[in-house]
Amino acid sequence: MTEKTKDEEVRLMKGNEVLAHAAIRYGADGYFGYPITPQSEVLETLEELMPWETTGMVVLQAESEVSAINMVYGGASAGKAVLTSSSSPGVSLMQEGISYIAAGELPTLIINVMRGGPGLGTIQPSQGDYFQATKGGGHGDYHLIVLAPATVQEMADFVGLGFDLAFKYRTPAMIMADGVVGQMMEKVKLPPQRPRRTDEEIARRCPWAVNGRTASRGHRNVMTTLELESGPMEKNNERFQETYRKIEENEVRFAETDVDDAEYLVVAFGSVARICQKAIETAREQGVKVGLLRPITLWPFPTKEIARLSKQVKGILVVELNAGQMIEDVKLAVEGRVPVYHYGRMGGIVPNPTEVLNAFYKDFPESNPSQK
Repeated sequence: MTEKTKDEEVRLMKGNEVLAHAAIRYGADGYFGYPITPQSEVLETLEELMPWETTGMVVLQAESEVSAINMVYGGASAGKAVLTSSSSPGVSLMQEGISYIAAGELPTLIINVMRGGPGLGTIQPSQGDYFQATKGGGHGDYHLIVLAPATVQEMADFVGLGFDLAFKYRTPAMIMADGVVGQMMEKVKLPPQRPRRTDEEIARRCPWAVNGRTASRGHRNVMTTLELESGPMEKNNERFQETYRKIEENEVRFAETDVDDAEYLVVAFGSVARICQKAIETAREQGVKVGLLRPITLWPFPTKEIARLSKQVKGILVVELNAGQMIEDVKLAVEGRVPVYHYGRMGGIVPNPTEVLNAFYKDFPESNPSQK
């Protein structure tokens, strides 16, 4: 379904479908993936659109998630803009490959449309992969840039943003969406079509790429993450950490609602932040000054902004679709200045605004107008 406006075409699409369209329009060179609910529409949409006949983009269904992430590793080593998508247990299978990609300083885009766990769990939505994504789910000291969309429009926008950040810092980026955002339909404006980069552009922008001996380079590049000598390996790690420090300095993203006069703060990401926004609207109608902070980058985390707000408010409620994961980063930012509570649902159950508001009043009974 499309709706024509003066300057743009607005479409009604699923979040997962938008990811596929946005990847093609970015000028991605390849997608390697394996079907898993609730993100299978990404691969299905790519197969339906057949970009190999238009842009030349490769779309390949791998034998498994392990195969897919290693194909991404290979494509990224050649300087290509490549991506994969999966859902929670599938992303777990990719962790070794993601660690290799981080160690190789390779720009890639990984998409996780989260479902409930642990184990095979449920195909219903969850936010239970926060620890895995933000703390490094594989081995070693590394980080992913983690973007958490709350709307279908952000699903479209974050494909380009994720690729751009990955190439800017030579590091893998992840779009971590809960299953609600992947499955819901909203109006979206798709980005314009960009051409895929030529071999000459790749050679110029990615001098590290493994693409054979060239006329301007008298040697072949080799991609490996193995370093048997401790000294050089420590130097590699120091270089990685310096990159992460630059990302933390420059790429923190968040959105705020009604925080200027807030006496209490709610922190939530993804689709849950939208539910919380309705809850705080109701609270304000009842005379309670509540604000909302939505982290857009889960890593780098908006630590400084939460710390600043903690000096203003009386308490903070963290709402997540898990048992309590992001709350640990919120508590680290707050440093004990105010009480921090958690409200979460698991197993694929999504709370409604009334449940969130009731949880808020339970944790902060002094704010409840009915108790005064």
